[in-house]
Amino acid sequence: MSNKKSNNKLITPYGEKLVNLIANEEEIADLKNLATELNSVQISERSMCDFEMMSTGAFSPLDRFMNQADYQSVVETQRLSNGTLFPIPITLPINSTEDVKLDSQIALRSPKNDLLAIMTVEEIYECDQKADAKKVFGTDDTKHPMVAEMETWGKYNISGKVQTIQTPSHSDFNPLRLTPGETRLRLEEFGYENVVAFQTRNPLHRVHEELTKRAAESVDGVLLIHPVVGMTKPGDVDHYTRVRTYKALTDNYYDQDKVLLSLLPLAMRMGGPREAIWHAIIRRNYGANHLIVGRDHAGPGVDSKGNPFYGPYDAQESVLEHQTELGVKMVPFQMVVYLPDEDRYEEISKVDDTMKTASISGTQVRDDYLSLGKSLPTWFTRPEVSQILEQSFPPMHQQGVCLWFTGLSGAGKTATADIVTNMIMEKGRRSTVLDGDVVRTHLSKGLGFSAEDRDTNIRRIGFVAAEVVRHGGIAICAAVSPYIATRNEVREMVGSDKFIEVHVATPLEVAESRDVKGMYAKARRGEIKGFTGIDDPYEEPVNPEITLDTVKFSAEQNANRIVTELEKRGFFKS
Repeated sequence: MSNKKSNNKLITPYGEKLVNLIANEEEIADLKNLATELNSVQISERSMCDFEMMSTGAFSPLDRFMNQADYQSVVETQRLSNGTLFPIPITLPINSTEDVKLDSQIALRSPKNDLLAIMTVEEIYECDQKADAKKVFGTDDTKHPMVAEMETWGKYNISGKVQTIQTPSHSDFNPLRLTPGETRLRLEEFGYENVVAFQTRNPLHRVHEELTKRAAESVDGVLLIHPVVGMTKPGDVDHYTRVRTYKALTDNYYDQDKVLLSLLPLAMRMGGPREAIWHAIIRRNYGANHLIVGRDHAGPGVDSKGNPFYGPYDAQESVLEHQTELGVKMVPFQMVVYLPDEDRYEEISKVDDTMKTASISGTQVRDDYLSLGKSLPTWFTRPEVSQILEQSFPPMHQQGVCLWFTGLSGAGKTATADIVTNMIMEKGRRSTVLDGDVVRTHLSKGLGFSAEDRDTNIRRIGFVAAEVVRHGGIAICAAVSPYIATRNEVREMVGSDKFIEVHVATPLEVAESRDVKGMYAKARRGEIKGFTGIDDPYEEPVNPEITLDTVKFSAEQNANRIVTELEKRGFFKS
């Protein structure tokens, strides 16, 4: 018997009320005038995503960036100070309180300086981002993208009443960018009691299609395909490509009476079990009462030692434990495989050893098909999706990559990088060289050698390298880059699959003996302070892609090893 009803009522929002911080037209005019007299705070891309989600009610019951009581309670207990389950801290960090005073008003502006809101500052409080990151994400390993990122945040958080003048403007896929209120109204029109939400940050293949259809059928409900288009895991397929694939699928292969595609401007945290609960809260605010929770849901991958940050079923267990309180039932992501002899899909739990199965991993999609310019088989991916992916992902020999040379001053980074550059040119590919000393002369002129300035210099190199790679170039970066956290931050900027860390592992005594500039001698005499390897640490890579021995092997031999690795990965046309 169908649950479809003509008078279906909307599922109650989490916290019983959908927050709306957007001012009315008359208030907006007054707020804009007021903003011209106020100090401004330019918020980050992540905070801007949080702001949009909060303003439209997606983070209900939150109506502001968290105050200290809520923040500390969430970090320690996954609950707001009033006991409401809410596992992820939503804060507005700032570096300085010079222009932000208690009981004053400030204008909140986007990274592009667009006016977004007026905040009345009711609290300013300090926090230990590094210690809190470990409590929230269960690790202090900077291979976790949020652990690395939080180390760069300001140590102060601000909180207070927010009056939204406008949410961030988007010029892409606007018909699909539905607010929680708009999504809920659209879902009500379908007339089903049950709504199954599907969280995704990847293209959908046939197995996902089967999974989502079966999940909706299992509860006789409507399917909400709800992809994240804010900040996802660095290196993910861009949302423009992904949304095109979602549209192709929902327009052609789903029952139009039982599916809604709506985009979610969320900044993910890759927080595993905590994040899964958070996703359930968000989806309830959008009108869903079921959530498909995948294996290693919202997991960031592996740590510095190659081990997964979270167990494969931790997220499912976490949502299942709290589903009554959440008002959202957990639908487990069942592994589905293709049976070629029967031309159908089946849950792996129902497949015995006598049945022939076929599957393709994400790595195989990239390495065995897209990177080689081959079309994906139709049993795996719909032709429309395959075509879109082929357009967006050229063969590997046309894709970008970053070679990141790190090591002590005098280790031999530049010498090896120069040879690699020439060898790459010989093979017909162009490269951009970003040498630490050269960059300091131009891009980072004026920076000193404090830890903060060094990190700023490395981030600038990383930003340029990421742009080079994004446009299909080879970026060759040679910089001491002494700190693990900052190198991991750059890895995330570039994308882990396009970042090759090359540790030029020259011992300190050898590097000193090669020092023609006399920098080590000056540091030993105390004439230079904070010199890496003398009175400031060099943090060796834990698990670099390549480690070079410059004592046993010449620069030419080491360069050959690097180019051979690039060849193995397909970055040269064979």
